[in-house]
Amino acid sequence: MHTLASPLTVLSGIGPARAAAFARLGLQNLGDLLRHYPRGYVYLGAITPLAEAPADTKCALLLTVATAPVVHTVRRGMVLLKFRAYDDSGTAEITYFNQSYLKTAFEPGQTYRFWGKVERVGAKGNRFALSSPAHERWEEDKPLPDLIPVYRLTEGISQKQMAAAIAGAFAACGEEITDPLPAEMRSANTLCLRSFALREIHTPSGMDAIAIARRRLAFDEFLTFSLGLAISVDRRRAHTAPPCPDADISPLLAQLPYALTGAQTRVIGEIAADMASDEPMSRIVIGDVGCGKTVCAAAAMYIAVKNGRQAALMAPTEILARQHYADLAPLFAKLGIECRLLIGAVTAAEKRKIKTALACPLDRVRLPVIIGTQALLSDGVEFAAPGLIVTDEQHRFGVGQRAVLAEKNRGAHLLVMSATPIPRTLALVLWGDLAVSRVDEMPPGRQVVDTFCVDERYRARLNAFIQKQVDEGGQVYIVCPAVEEQEQDEEALSLDELLAEQAPPRPPLKAAVTYAADLAAALPDLRIGFVHGRLPSREKGEIMRRFADGELDVLVSTTVIEVGVNVPNATLMIIENADRFGLSQLHQLRGRVGRGSRKAFCVLVSDATGDEARQRLSVMCREHDGFAIAEADLAQRGPGDFLAIAGSDTLRQHGETHFRVANLAEDTALLEVASAAARSLLADDPELDAHPLLRDEVSAMFTPAPDVLN
Repeated sequence: MHTLASPLTVLSGIGPARAAAFARLGLQNLGDLLRHYPRGYVYLGAITPLAEAPADTKCALLLTVATAPVVHTVRRGMVLLKFRAYDDSGTAEITYFNQSYLKTAFEPGQTYRFWGKVERVGAKGNRFALSSPAHERWEEDKPLPDLIPVYRLTEGISQKQMAAAIAGAFAACGEEITDPLPAEMRSANTLCLRSFALREIHTPSGMDAIAIARRRLAFDEFLTFSLGLAISVDRRRAHTAPPCPDADISPLLAQLPYALTGAQTRVIGEIAADMASDEPMSRIVIGDVGCGKTVCAAAAMYIAVKNGRQAALMAPTEILARQHYADLAPLFAKLGIECRLLIGAVTAAEKRKIKTALACPLDRVRLPVIIGTQALLSDGVEFAAPGLIVTDEQHRFGVGQRAVLAEKNRGAHLLVMSATPIPRTLALVLWGDLAVSRVDEMPPGRQVVDTFCVDERYRARLNAFIQKQVDEGGQVYIVCPAVEEQEQDEEALSLDELLAEQAPPRPPLKAAVTYAADLAAALPDLRIGFVHGRLPSREKGEIMRRFADGELDVLVSTTVIEVGVNVPNATLMIIENADRFGLSQLHQLRGRVGRGSRKAFCVLVSDATGDEARQRLSVMCREHDGFAIAEADLAQRGPGDFLAIAGSDTLRQHGETHFRVANLAEDTALLEVASAAARSLLADDPELDAHPLLRDEVSAMFTPAPDVLN
């Protein structure tokens, strides 16, 4: 019998090459496989007669094979496998492309369940065809499952291979699944056993079983998060911080080309009051795009340095880190404060110099300010006189990364920034350990971005508007939710959609690859760039630099451009499939334009017909205040969108704690229950000594994966 820690290579069919493919998904051992939960399900329980099959929508059909499959070679590299199958309502010709190996898979007289789109052919449309449908052999005494899980994949791994590997993991170590929760906690909160939850989430016996399993797994994630957060807060408060009583920032203000807003002055005052104490500051600054949070961070860093301490600012991407460095290094230089940049692209020799300067005990030689990415978490980065940690775009860092940086700067003050305006009530839930400062006033002169919502019928006019903006000297962002056509997710239904009596149809995703090619054909004179999160960091940065420097007219992108790009010359933001984004994310994207003197516009493109989607988009067209939009987002969608990782290339996003199942949009009440259970547990067992399995899970959630440290 193998264990949850056994490598994947113990499973049949997984050698080193396939194990490497699984590793790209973060799956290293059997336990990882069991925790690789479906991202959705295909419902095959409703069998549709051929004659009633809807157009352009996949459906399940129960058909009997009428003729033996025949292979036709159309041309070199193109082989067709064809046969006919029927039900009581009609007969369909079924074709598979370049899959001649299926010739022996279908037996005349045998019935199969097919899943695909039915096409009506013939002059009268009374004949049917199916192209490469999914199929399963049907036997009356062996009912097929109604719900088929759909997993997140990578190149080299198919859905069937993933399902087979997970089934193999259950067979190899299913008996080793132990439950970390005390029986009384399970009983008090009406929770099933974890072993039951894992089996039902992967091989559900029905939708009710999925809901029961999902509730247990979501509770586990919330409990682990609540335990880890509470333990880290207690440990942090056990330390003292270096008091920074000298809060005179007038030299810094004298170097600024503008006066602070009232909100900035208030927030800096709150920060200064915290830093004057020997109790470590734990404060988050939240505010709208362009409200001036960075100058608040600069003031905090200046206070730390004035008091003989070091300050570190960690950004989630190299692009954003470079931008902060470009803005802050010259400002600090005027004040005689050295500032360096530590990112992955820095040479090994330069990294050694920076690390030596950070750890230097000599005041005059020590590096006072460092700006960087996750490279600040790497081995060898030590601070001689830690004073302040600033993390920007907090929702893009995992709790483990924040914990590592805090550990390197034990006792230092902590300042967090987020450009997602968050309602006060939600901020208390998300960051109960942090005091909240709100920059709720925009600098004078910040213009309103006119926002419109259109559908596909406006495509020609939209292309003309793109050309007009470029002809007038502006630049254009175009954001697509998918990178490639293969990412179409219409076959995967979420639990909500499964439970809905009649979910509205979802228009297909616009893929950035295809869009960039189509736009280049339609507007051949434009200089068009294309960027997405899968590109190597250096290549992605180079494309964005070219756009920022005006060498490109149009940037077609996924949401990777949501943060970290400041191009004052950009005048138009087009967001395709806008209904697929939350209001707060749409507001973030819209904030990329209107940063200069030119009039700016945002166009939301959506063919969605559902009332909820249309209502949400109408909020964007009439509302421009980030906090008001956040309140509307909270009311309409729940809190889940605020935990989404900005800049992800997937629509099925997870929060900063990398919850696999839990979703605050659905589970706010469950979070409160789990938080109360965590407090009760820690009251009796502060270090979880009596609950070693839970302690291990807390450690795993709050410890970054190895690649984070590189």
